[in-house]
Amino acid sequence: MAANKIQEEYLMFQSERESNARAYSRHFPFILQKAQGVIVTDVEGKNYYDCLAGAGTLALGHNHEVIITAIREVLDQQIPLHTLDLATPLKIEFMKEIISSLPEDFKSVAKIQFCGPTGADAVEAAIKLVKQSTKGKSILAFQGCYHGSTQATMSMSGNISKKQHLQSLLPDVHFLPFPNEFRCPFGIGNGMTASISAQYIENLLDDDESGIANPCCVIVETIQGEGGVIPADLKWLNQLRRMTAERNIPLIIDEVQTGIGRTGKMFSFEHAGIIPDVIICSKAIGGSLPMSVVIYHKALDQWQAGAHTGTFRGNQLGMATGLATLKYLREHRVLEKVEERSVQFFKRLYQLQQKYSEIGDVRGRGLMIGVEIVDPKKPTDLLGHHPPDGELASLIQKKCFENGLIIEVGGRRGAVLRFLPPLIINRTETEKVLDIFANSVQQAVAMHAIC
Repeated sequence: MAANKIQEEYLMFQSERESNARAYSRHFPFILQKAQGVIVTDVEGKNYYDCLAGAGTLALGHNHEVIITAIREVLDQQIPLHTLDLATPLKIEFMKEIISSLPEDFKSVAKIQFCGPTGADAVEAAIKLVKQSTKGKSILAFQGCYHGSTQATMSMSGNISKKQHLQSLLPDVHFLPFPNEFRCPFGIGNGMTASISAQYIENLLDDDESGIANPCCVIVETIQGEGGVIPADLKWLNQLRRMTAERNIPLIIDEVQTGIGRTGKMFSFEHAGIIPDVIICSKAIGGSLPMSVVIYHKALDQWQAGAHTGTFRGNQLGMATGLATLKYLREHRVLEKVEERSVQFFKRLYQLQQKYSEIGDVRGRGLMIGVEIVDPKKPTDLLGHHPPDGELASLIQKKCFENGLIIEVGGRRGAVLRFLPPLIINRTETEKVLDIFANSVQQAVAMHAIC
C-alpha cells in the first residue's frame, strides 16, 4: 500500500478512535515513522525539524546514542524495571547526579521525592509537602501560569477555558500579577512592570485585610511556558525570594519545562542567583522517558511514610536515561552550546521582527523562545502594542509544518509561536530552522493579507 494511503488511513483511525482531548495531532496531521537527533520522519519519508521536542522533554534530541546505550544496559543487566520506591544501585547513582547538579548552597540540604511519571503529579506532591510542613492554607500562583492538567494543578493554572466547566476545583488558590512587560497587567510598562508587581505582592502579603488566608507557598515559573514564553524579570525573582524568605513562605519553582539546561543554566532560577525551597522537575530530567521528582529543603520533610506514593515512581529505565542525560550535559559542556544557539536564534528573530510588523515581541531565555504575533491593522493598547493575532500565528505554524518545521503555539489567544528545540541542535540545523521559519512567515503574512 502506498505510504500516503497508509498515513491517511492511520490518521482517520486516530480521529475516529482516540479521545477528543488529543491536541498536538490536530496541528501536526502526520504519522511518525522514525526519528534521529533534531529530525523526525513520517511514513511517507518526509523529514521535519522538530522544535517541539516532546514539549521540551528531549534535551538530547531523538534516540541519542547515550540514551539508547543506557536503555540497553538496563535490559542486558536485568535490572528490575518496576521497583516502587525500593533502592537500586542505578537509583542511588541517579540521585547523586541530581544532587550534584544543584547549586552549591542547595546540595547539602536537598532531599528528593520520586513521583508518578508526570510533572503534574510532582506539582501535587510539592503542594502536599508544603501544606504538611507549614500548616498554611492558601496557594499563591500567577496569572498566565501553567502547572498541569489534573484537577488540582489546573486549579493552580491561569488558563480559564480548560477549567471553566469543572466542579470542585482546589480551593484557596489566588492568582497574582506576573511581570509581563509586553502586556503589562497594570497598563503601565516602560520598565516598571516588575517593580510594581513586586510592590503589589509585598503589600498583599502584609495586608491583614487582603482576604487571603495564610499561604502555604508561592509557586512560580521563572519563564511561563504555556502562558506565552514570558520570562520573569531577574530582579523581580530576587524580590520574590526575599519576600517569601522573610515571611517563612516556601517558594516553589516549577522547572518542569525550564529545567535541565533549557535556559542555558541547569535550572532556570540560577539566572537570578536565588535558592528556592522546592524545585519541581519532569520532562527532560527523565532523558526522554517518564520521570518526575520534587527536590526540596530537608527542613520541609515532615511527611509520614506513604504520604505521597505512585506505582510507577520507580521507573528504572527513566532513571537510566535521566542519569545519562545529566552526565552528557555536564561532560560535553552542552549548556555553553545552548547559549551559542540562543544568540543565533535571537539575532535572526530580531531581524525578522524589524521586517514584519506582525511580529510584536521576541522573548525567552536559552532555547525556550517565543514569538508573539500581532495584528498591526488593529488599534494599539495603552502601551502601544497591537493585539495578539492567534489566527495568523496558527497560519504561520501550519506553513512551518508544510515546509518541514514543527513548532508549537501558546500564550493568550494562541498567538505565541514557541521554539523548544533539542539542546544539542547545531549551528547548521539552527540556521535551517530559521530559514524555514522566515519563509513560512513570509508566506503566511502574504496569504493572510489576501484573506
